[in-house]
Amino acid sequence: MAEISHQVHVALGARAYDILVGPRLIDEAGSILAERFPGRRFGIITDENVARTHLPRLLAALDGAGIDHAEIVLPAGESTKSWAFLGQAVEALLAARLERGDLVIALGGGVIGDLAGCAAALVRRGMGFVQMPTSLLAQVDSSVGGKTGINSPHGKNLIGAFHQPKLVLADLSTLDTLPARQFAAGYAEVVKYGLIDDAAFFEWLEANREEIFAGGPARGEAIARCCAHKARVVIEDETEQGARALLNLGHTFGHALEKDTGYSDRLLHGEGVAIGMVLAHRFSTRLRLAPGQDGARVAAHLRQAGLPTMLGDIPGTLGATETLMAAIAQDKKVSRGALTFILTRGIGQAFIEKNVEAAQVSDFLDEARAG
Repeated sequence: MAEISHQVHVALGARAYDILVGPRLIDEAGSILAERFPGRRFGIITDENVARTHLPRLLAALDGAGIDHAEIVLPAGESTKSWAFLGQAVEALLAARLERGDLVIALGGGVIGDLAGCAAALVRRGMGFVQMPTSLLAQVDSSVGGKTGINSPHGKNLIGAFHQPKLVLADLSTLDTLPARQFAAGYAEVVKYGLIDDAAFFEWLEANREEIFAGGPARGEAIARCCAHKARVVIEDETEQGARALLNLGHTFGHALEKDTGYSDRLLHGEGVAIGMVLAHRFSTRLRLAPGQDGARVAAHLRQAGLPTMLGDIPGTLGATETLMAAIAQDKKVSRGALTFILTRGIGQAFIEKNVEAAQVSDFLDEARAG
């Protein structure tokens, strides 16, 4: 019997689904999937790193439940979110003769979740899929809400579809195998939920960060609270026409930095978000919207978690400000050429600001680069 410590329901009518959080859910996946999706076959998409650690557990669970499956193992890393590997995944699903009523399993972090969900949206004009996120970042953010996609040379996540999963299984035991840097990167997305509109949650994180990192009960609670927060936003604004854009706090700066560093291990996604959130607070202070002490408090908390908070923390040399501005101009929130940023009036007081002047952003980045 699966031990489910937290359950969050995403109420989207006919496309509603549950997020189950608990220890060793991968080992119980066979019984869970057999009960919820009887008679289905599954195509598992994962990466080489996750395959070594967790794929044998999942295969044993599916075999134990008599579930037929095919496995597709892709390279690890952000560069996998490309046309080439999306095409490889799609063709492999077709080669496995999976039918439209069968399901794709995304076993991995945010990269695999985004790519596998996109493949599921495309194959046979739409297959169902199950998210089995194995990183903290994926468990609290990317596995929930139906955003799927790949990167383009023009920018991050510019190609994809909104395609909701049928189920999310967040296995807490997978987090015990994460490298410390990867766990910290995921924690940036946890902090984000407090900074958007829940100052009390940010205060709770300040008090419980050490327990979250140590794997105590606060870890599962933090994940469930983040999922519940995102579920509320997705229910209100599924395709990001309004309030859902708030979930991109720090991402406009962060995505530009990821592109500039070549979507490489120089800067993990969560690290880019951490720097981006600090920059968003500092930019808000520069615009006289937010008190400077709040930005300093955010930066201090992220540094305590082992995250970078300044442009100078990124290894190597960054491109020119003009290069970063070109990436920002390709951000998905740009509307008719006008820049849109998620800014803040303080911790827990984020808001959407449209028509931000490019010159203001450019001058700010010049200052940030200078330290």
